[in-house]
Amino acid sequence: MENAIGVVGEFNPFHRGHREHFETCRVLLGQDAPIVCVMSGDFVQRGEPACINKHARAEMAVRCGADLVFELPLPWCMASAERFALGAVGLLDSLGAVTHVAFGSESGDLSGIKELARAAADPETLAAVKGEMRTGASFAAARETVLRRTMGDRADLLREPNDILAVEYVKALGALGSHMEPVTTVRSGSRHDDMENAAAPSAKALRVRLAAGEDIAADLPAEAATVLARELAAGRGPVTAASLEQAVLARLRALSREALAALPDATEGLDGRLYRAIRESGGLDDLMAAVKAKRYPTSRLRRMVFAGALGIRADMAVGTPPYGRLLANTARGRSLLREIKDKAAVPIVTRPGAVKKLADGPVRAVFDLTAAARDFYVLGYGAPAARTGGSDWRTGPVTV
Repeated sequence: MENAIGVVGEFNPFHRGHREHFETCRVLLGQDAPIVCVMSGDFVQRGEPACINKHARAEMAVRCGADLVFELPLPWCMASAERFALGAVGLLDSLGAVTHVAFGSESGDLSGIKELARAAADPETLAAVKGEMRTGASFAAARETVLRRTMGDRADLLREPNDILAVEYVKALGALGSHMEPVTTVRSGSRHDDMENAAAPSAKALRVRLAAGEDIAADLPAEAATVLARELAAGRGPVTAASLEQAVLARLRALSREALAALPDATEGLDGRLYRAIRESGGLDDLMAAVKAKRYPTSRLRRMVFAGALGIRADMAVGTPPYGRLLANTARGRSLLREIKDKAAVPIVTRPGAVKKLADGPVRAVFDLTAAARDFYVLGYGAPAARTGGSDWRTGPVTV
């Protein structure tokens, strides 16, 4: 089998670093190797809406080097790093035609990442981490402490966000028994969420500037900038947590204490804290401040808040996604897509309307939830005419 490169991303927005990653992957694995992306949909793992809708971001990716972009369904987009990685890698694996999973990392130390992944998956390590968390430490801090005892300075890799995700990707490959090979490239430019590097701004810095009304075109590949300009001109972005604030609070206040207890990560009394804060807070910032505690990462709390608004329960992101929905493709991608349709272990959705013909089951349930999230997402658009419902059922893949 010729190489086919799997990449997991959010492309929020797609910037020059993403294109550089594609280019480096092809240097390593072949200039003709197709790039198959699994991309978060309209909501992302940090617990907030994507700045631009999923079809536009997928189009950015295929105009800048990707060949196929599949959507990671909503429950896995809004999950912990472990479940996010398992869902994304599992979807790539289920396509049956991807040979490598390529990811950026701060260290570029694939052997160290593999070693940590094996240790982190060991049942004795997991038991020790649970014990450490009983002292009040967060999961991340507890895991680093435990692994540092046995692995020394290797555990430093758990201090950088992309290295942490890399460990989770390799763990997922092992858990799945996947044939795909991991490949890492050294992440260049700004550090994750860096707000200072003006020469190579991070995705977070670009989102902050975009939300403030600044022009970020010069920091994107030209093709991506053109797509962004079109979306902004049509009033379809940027979408932010602030633009959905009242809709989120309205949904949350309609939830019972029992519904909050069923949310992902609603453990250790967090559901009770959230129930009170929803009724005592006039905005999302106030709500977050009321629920926040030292051992709970802000991203975990944001995911809980948006999970409540979107109807995501803790039992939904179990295992791997039950289908692959195509968001965008190129001519080279369409050639590989024919192979994928023959080999895939899950249904491949190219016409969303076809899902309506399915009887109740995991594909229909997850697709319904993800499509309903699009109806919620569009409430953040600036143009009222663009806020109509049902658009996810009517939108097919972008073809380049």
